[in-house]
Amino acid sequence: MTRIDFYILSDVDQEARWRFACRLAYKALTSGKHIHVHTSDEQHQQSVDQMMWTYPEHLFLPHVCAGNESTDSNLPLVIGYEQPQEHFDQVLINLDGSIPGFFGRFERVVEIIVDSVKSEGRDKYKYYRDRGYPLFHHAMDNWND
Repeated sequence: MTRIDFYILSDVDQEARWRFACRLAYKALTSGKHIHVHTSDEQHQQSVDQMMWTYPEHLFLPHVCAGNESTDSNLPLVIGYEQPQEHFDQVLINLDGSIPGFFGRFERVVEIIVDSVKSEGRDKYKYYRDRGYPLFHHAMDNWND
């Protein structure tokens, strides 16, 4: 069954979510996992893509945007707003406001919560809880140090 991890950041803005997603993606990459970072739309996808080129500092996150045919689709990190390819079923970092219908095929789903999306996070928590998914909470104070 899919494991659901909620990371609660003591931050307010969406960019904090994106930066934290980059850190988690880097950690998952170094563990040999395939990661899909799910965004809400193409503009959001491009914003996260730009951040992954510069954050975390001094680290490189080899990634590709889904739908970009000119890139190497064998990279283990994909950013997209649609359902990912089948082999990207290990880690889903969900930056969308809703829960994607395909989340259940992943081994692990990551939800990153900041103050601006707390009510959305509560709704997601209830959805997963009511369906019996194992839930884990991580309070991330001073994570950006």
